[in-house]
Amino acid sequence: MAKKYQAPSVKKAFQILQLISQSTHGLGITELASRLCMSKGTVHGVVSALEELGATVRNPATKKYQLGITLLELGRLSYSQADIKDVARPIMEEVMEKTGATVYVGVLNRDHITILDIVESREDLKITSPKGSTIPLFAGATGKVMLAFMSDEQCEQIIREKGLPRFTGRSITDPERFMDEIRRVRERGYATDYEEYLAGVWAAAAPIQGWKQIPSAIWAVGFKTSLNQHGMENLIENTTHAARQISRIIKDMSKNN
Repeated sequence: MAKKYQAPSVKKAFQILQLISQSTHGLGITELASRLCMSKGTVHGVVSALEELGATVRNPATKKYQLGITLLELGRLSYSQADIKDVARPIMEEVMEKTGATVYVGVLNRDHITILDIVESREDLKITSPKGSTIPLFAGATGKVMLAFMSDEQCEQIIREKGLPRFTGRSITDPERFMDEIRRVRERGYATDYEEYLAGVWAAAAPIQGWKQIPSAIWAVGFKTSLNQHGMENLIENTTHAARQISRIIKDMSKNN
């Protein structure tokens, strides 16, 4: 495996920004240094550079730092460029209408999955999560699809490093059995989840191909009590069809650009 390039100053900057983002009223140099186990001089140097770029802003009264407008602008640009949402939205709505389930589109983001968009079920009792929220890498059907983008070697290394979590009594925690599931996902083109991530919840997920080389997926989620086996088959069929539709549109778009 190729050695990863290390950039300590960049990592420190991101650690500082992440910590500031979690504070309602901002943080000072001393607080940042203490929480991150860095020297005050290091923190001051990094924060000053971020301030010059507009990534942080200092409150002159409290001397505490908050996130700056530059990050807001970058966030908006990044979100607006996530064109997969525009492509997927009408197709997600169609899946919801045909299945009654809540439908998501998301991407792999390092060691977790970020939800880009959601079409909520019309049912009174439904599963929901806000856009921009994250779920674990091993979260049921969606996690299987994301891991299926990787080689067996990569998957096995992640399993060795992180272990397989037990979310429910039905979670697959045996590495060999889990790897068999990943291989089946690659063969079938979809993944299922029968209460492996959330008790009482079934899900189907399918990979979206070709979007910026980022592992992406669409998944639909419903309660076991309202789905039954016929409903689950409908969920699988519509989810896999939707993934193929979105992938085809993305492919056509990339040809025209």
